Amino acid sequence: MKYTEIENCEALRIALEAGGTLRHYAFQGIDFNKCMDMAMQCRFSDCLFLGGFGVDNLRDRMDDSCSIFPRFQGLPFRAFRSGLYSAKSLYEGYRPGDPDSYKDCYDSKVYEHYLKAGKQTGDIKETLARILHDHSMNDGLDDFLRSFDEKSIVGIMGGHGLSRCDESYRKVVLVSKKLTEGGSLMVSGGGPGAMEATHLGAWMAGRTEAEVDEALAILSAAPSYKDRLWLDTAFQVLEKFPTSEYVSLGVPTWLYGHEPATPFATHIAKYFDNSTREDTILTIAKGGVVYSPGSAGTMQEIFQDAVQNHYLSFGYASPMVFLDTEYWTEEMPVYKLMQYLVDKGKYNNLLLSITDSIDDIVRTLEDFRR
Repeated sequence: MKYTEIENCEALRIALEAGGTLRHYAFQGIDFNKCMDMAMQCRFSDCLFLGGFGVDNLRDRMDDSCSIFPRFQGLPFRAFRSGLYSAKSLYEGYRPGDPDSYKDCYDSKVYEHYLKAGKQTGDIKETLARILHDHSMNDGLDDFLRSFDEKSIVGIMGGHGLSRCDESYRKVVLVSKKLTEGGSLMVSGGGPGAMEATHLGAWMAGRTEAEVDEALAILSAAPSYKDRLWLDTAFQVLEKFPTSEYVSLGVPTWLYGHEPATPFATHIAKYFDNSTREDTILTIAKGGVVYSPGSAGTMQEIFQDAVQNHYLSFGYASPMVFLDTEYWTEEMPVYKLMQYLVDKGKYNNLLLSITDSIDDIVRTLEDFRR
């Protein structure tokens, strides 16, 4: 039987008010001290207590089928999260206008700890906590994506070093904007460059291209994520355009923690394990993937995506759309290679296309979804 997940105090109170024996519940990081009197009136059977508070007081109310996972002390992150991150939670402690305060924010502290403990470490407490944290991200993703048609989820891949002043950056923004307006959920690796452009486009959905250009003008003061004001200019855009009715999903990793996560993503699943993160992006983007100019990481994603499509791993193949004809046929001629392998029968089922047109990309992906 599927467990009912309790992720906040309001949901806990509703569950406890029913009284009697609570069966098949998963309490995620819940503080039972806030309603201990009600909890003590209940019994618990086959429940999971994941890193909560006050759980020890309830042991006499549990039968042997319950499982208790204790909190991890001394870590800057919670192994058991009750949902995805947001820009607000990742950048808690950052003070806009004070770039040096980046070192004080949650995201930076976790990355500092990650490096100190070791990207690859034999410390069993550390590795277990990271795995459980990433499991929480998977669980949060499942909850978040449940309300979306799987073919509406579209990924954009591309280089982290793409300048905010590059024409390709603007193209990615407009592709993402139009797809979002058409009902797509845009997904990226959640970092700078083409990834940031994806989420800026989703954030600016419903607004005019003139407003997009206003945002780009603000960002142009810090073209690279290595620039001191990269994050500040992003927050300036968010201040100028403070609300969006649209959402997007960023999936970054602390393996590349030197690349800050874009605050334009409304929902962020940040992982410790990059292999899980890479596979997750390509797995959920069943509506297709757009490949903007990139280098080694983007090349890896192209062939990983091709394998899924070749084997019809999820029952069908999804479009692989290459943006920038010259780049993908001359500078990095991977499109020619992919087409050659298809013609030779080495790859099957691939839905390949290449274009320089924003409208062509939008039409291809929306036709596939329909």
